[in-house]
Amino acid sequence: MSIACIEAKRAGEIIAQLTDVANLDHPESDGRITIFTDKTGVVKAARLLLSSVTKVLVLADRIVIKQIIASRNKVLATMEQLEKVSSFQEFVQIFSQFGNEMVEFAHLTGDRQNDLKDEKKKARMAAARAVLEKCTMMLLTASKTCLRHPDCESARLNKEGVFHRMRSALEQVIEIVTDSRPSGENAMAPISIYSSIKEFKNKVEGLRENLYFLSKENLSTMLELILEHTEDFTDSAYTSHEHRERILELSKQAKMELEQLVSVWMQAQSQKTKDVTEDLEVAILKTCQCMNELKRELHHAATSLTADLLRYHADHVVLKALKMTGVEGNLEAVAEYSCKLSEQKEQLVETCRLLRHVSGTEPLEITCIHAEDTFQVTGPQIISAAETLTLHPSSKIAKENLDVFCEAWESQLSDMSLLLREIHDVFEGRRGEKRAYLSLPRPGKHNANLKALKPVKLDTEEQAKLGKLGLELNLLTSDVESETEKWEDQENEIVRHGQSISSMAHSIYLFTRGEGLLKATQDLFHQVEVFATEGIKLASVLTAFSNQLEDDDKPLLLLEIDKLIPVCQQLQITAKTTVQGKNATFTKVDTCIRKTKDVMTILSQVLPLSCKLLRKCRTGNGCLRSSHPWRENRLQTNTNEDSMEGKTNAFGIKSLEHHVANLKFLESK
Repeated sequence: MSIACIEAKRAGEIIAQLTDVANLDHPESDGRITIFTDKTGVVKAARLLLSSVTKVLVLADRIVIKQIIASRNKVLATMEQLEKVSSFQEFVQIFSQFGNEMVEFAHLTGDRQNDLKDEKKKARMAAARAVLEKCTMMLLTASKTCLRHPDCESARLNKEGVFHRMRSALEQVIEIVTDSRPSGENAMAPISIYSSIKEFKNKVEGLRENLYFLSKENLSTMLELILEHTEDFTDSAYTSHEHRERILELSKQAKMELEQLVSVWMQAQSQKTKDVTEDLEVAILKTCQCMNELKRELHHAATSLTADLLRYHADHVVLKALKMTGVEGNLEAVAEYSCKLSEQKEQLVETCRLLRHVSGTEPLEITCIHAEDTFQVTGPQIISAAETLTLHPSSKIAKENLDVFCEAWESQLSDMSLLLREIHDVFEGRRGEKRAYLSLPRPGKHNANLKALKPVKLDTEEQAKLGKLGLELNLLTSDVESETEKWEDQENEIVRHGQSISSMAHSIYLFTRGEGLLKATQDLFHQVEVFATEGIKLASVLTAFSNQLEDDDKPLLLLEIDKLIPVCQQLQITAKTTVQGKNATFTKVDTCIRKTKDVMTILSQVLPLSCKLLRKCRTGNGCLRSSHPWRENRLQTNTNEDSMEGKTNAFGIKSLEHHVANLKFLESK
């Protein structure tokens, strides 16, 4: 690498010397000065520069790949140690090391994912990273459960399943970065109906340009393959009768249209006509129209089934029942609900397969495959975790383990909703782009000061320094989210502001990892300013609420309000302060994140206190009057809905650092 850089520098210096007008001693005979005289020398130097820069880029790419492989090897070695530990103290020590190694691996693979140009590879990388992040938390609780209950077979199976899935995901990452894959994988690559229909239509429409570029057998084989794939829909027990009949009808019609097309086509070939005849044009149009109708019907069949299933399982009745019966130690009930979960898993797996056919793009097709694999693996793991809890109903760690796997299931259902929306967008001609993030500055909307500032992007070292702060902020954000979920009335003004603030805090946390929608420091400062404004609005709502309380209940809430307002005001001032220079910018970023963390700390105290006082108020024991005018004064914000976009990426990936931080709670479990 050093030699390549020296060569590139030398080539650049040669070009600079040859093109330096000031060094020309002899101008042209007509008095004009040319940029350079030694054209051959410049060409040679340019070739050398191109060659050496290419060498630098290739070497840099190899170094990054080696870093990822080395990081993967460290993770695998530590995983082997984790599998063999027998004491809780040893596990805590090794898992701490494992967590740090996973954080390093996540950063390296995240950078690599952003650098990938191939959207298919990028989607595969995102899927593998999603598995690793979610499995890290599963590994923590599954291992703890196994240590606590070493003789429990279901706990052992649960743990082994997590380790196996993590190893598979690690191997997939290496396959992507090294551009290698196991033998036979190409032959097993899934083919969607959409891509087959698109290719078939292109061939049919190509007859307008050339009647002789393919054979009729070729077209017939392509259609047979498409109709063979439609059997996934017609044979599915979950496809409605109406959709099944319509698909079969259109399949039959497609065969007839192709027969008519081939007949007219062969006739045109026999007549050796150069131009497309009217009959052939009509046959081409009718064939393509039939394929479009088939495509539309398949789309409606898959998406309507998915939407119905997601609505039906939105309440997570089976998961809640498994948790409840597990705590009760009811083996018979757990077995019954395990069967229901297995049925639900089969429905969702089948739905993912159908969605894959109509996904429309390769990245979405990969996302469907990832969802299918997740349901296929997570279902049995939930059942084994539930069995463990049933055998040890008083075990806190067994309960926590079941909660973690249930959360992964719920998270995947949520991701399915996003996937369904993106597939709809592609089908309707929209590319599924994210909505504008309203709390970010938009082109043409900046004020004069913002426009004059040059955005600064932090380097890797500075982002690493912010990593610890970001981790602490993410933990506080999780606490706040948990508190908002405890409120019965999710439309309560306090909850709405709390959720909005939490969403923005999460986007600020993603900035510390070099991810998310906040790309440059100026984006961060604007987001922090909006965050502080939202905090002041919350303080106003809390003050109005405090006026409804008895004097005995006011002091605690007012104390927290008095803390919140000045911190938000300081944060606003910091965000608006103009700085110049990289060091000053980094200091400002550091201060903004620290004060954001302070706001979230106060919020984690305010929300449970307000919830407690509201419940007391509703019983009639803590309010001066029963009405709640503070709830009627709804403060509108344009950041609530769109700021949620900052929390969601293509696959719902959560932070690995969060899992490392869970170590501090291990000894209390």
